[in-house]
Amino acid sequence: MPALSEVKHYLFGLWLLVKGNRAGFQYLDVSDRGMMRSFWAIVWCLPAIGLSWIWWRLAFIDDLAPGETLGALFFFRMAMLEAANWLIPIVLAGVLAGLLGIGKHYSAVVLTTNWLSVPFAYVYSVLSLLLILVPGLTGLIALVWLAAIIALVVSLSRILRMFFGDQKLMIATMTMVLIVPSLILSDVLEQFLGVYPG
Repeated sequence: MPALSEVKHYLFGLWLLVKGNRAGFQYLDVSDRGMMRSFWAIVWCLPAIGLSWIWWRLAFIDDLAPGETLGALFFFRMAMLEAANWLIPIVLAGVLAGLLGIGKHYSAVVLTTNWLSVPFAYVYSVLSLLLILVPGLTGLIALVWLAAIIALVVSLSRILRMFFGDQKLMIATMTMVLIVPSLILSDVLEQFLGVYPG
């Protein structure tokens, strides 16, 4: 598992790429090995994911009928939801890369997606904590949440631009494939798995 110093190394490289500085590539291992190691980002996100689940569970409990309880099955379903949201966009990106003939960049796309998830997971977890502690700020927190999603879209598209150059349509398509399915899947799977409040 990559140490914190290594994770910081990767994130600094991504930050340089977001700013348009190609020196960021020196901080990233875009080989197949680097791509596989990037899945350790899931482990690094677990504390943030856990906090988000606590908020979701509290919201869910508020809508339970009297006498109903939530057991381990709730968290198992949340884990299934999280895995689907993480893996399906990456698989779809692989299909798209194959169709567009840009498979050579796929390792870099996966690495970017995985490690970029770490800081944003903690941003979302802080917002979840605020929702627990200060529920009266729901409207403001929702706006910050939206701003975070926009920041993710902008960051990802700027990094992809460093891989694909000025191919704007390709960048936009890949960005949508990596982000939009998660947004759609969340709503659909939450209801399908029975973990949707209300």
